[in-house]
Amino acid sequence: MGDVLDKALQLAGLTESALADRARVSVAKIRDAIDYRYELDAEELNRIASILGLNEVGFRAMADGHYPVPEICGLPFCLFPLRMAHGIGVANAYVVADCSKPVGLLFDAGPSPAALRRVWPSRIKELQAIFITHAETEHMAGLTDAKVRGNPPVFAPPGSRLAGATQVGEGTRLEFAGFSVEVWSSPGHAEAHNSYLVRSNGAPAGTALLVSGDLIFAGSIGGAFFCRDKMKASTRRIFAQLPMDTVVAPGHGPLTTLENERAYNPFVVS
Repeated sequence: MGDVLDKALQLAGLTESALADRARVSVAKIRDAIDYRYELDAEELNRIASILGLNEVGFRAMADGHYPVPEICGLPFCLFPLRMAHGIGVANAYVVADCSKPVGLLFDAGPSPAALRRVWPSRIKELQAIFITHAETEHMAGLTDAKVRGNPPVFAPPGSRLAGATQVGEGTRLEFAGFSVEVWSSPGHAEAHNSYLVRSNGAPAGTALLVSGDLIFAGSIGGAFFCRDKMKASTRRIFAQLPMDTVVAPGHGPLTTLENERAYNPFVVS
């Protein structure tokens, strides 16, 4: 909840003191909550959620330590989440593959070559392409190790300045290893940021996967370090235009679905 409060203050353009005054809560309590020490009662949580424009159901669930995460099923292909330690949490990369083949696609590359090697799925021997959501260290520092697996092409957002990468922007559709990968430009956390919508060519009507980078997380969104208005617009567009059964593979934290996040994510208010 500290992460959510910090980001919500940023998006609302409020200081901790201003929120405390409007919510009739001591500023010490607000600061403690941001530092992951929660002493807010139900009424205080409701007032804070209302002032910050947060989904009260999800905000309260998070404060209670019971934010719901759905069971992931229905993808018509194999998904290998590669979870690597980063700070107090994890940074994620993902391999997508036909379950019967040792060839796949990699999305993001983790915080180091060694970290990526430690979690690499042994059955995946070759990569046909690598897609980077944005050029932050924890999402692309393992790239050198990944590229030895078949010397695949690397794709990244326009303006990301990633050496050797082909820049791909909004609406670009690429096909590799039996998959269609559609580029969704999603600035906000970073100016150069893509999300990638992945579908199986063998089951085009099946459940899709959105590799969201630092746009949407289970229970949160990315920090709006580039532009808070663009962060809001990028998030709204995803929920308005993609099917609710879409599985979300975020840059940090667990897998989720758009349906789950529409119901509970504090930043998603119908």
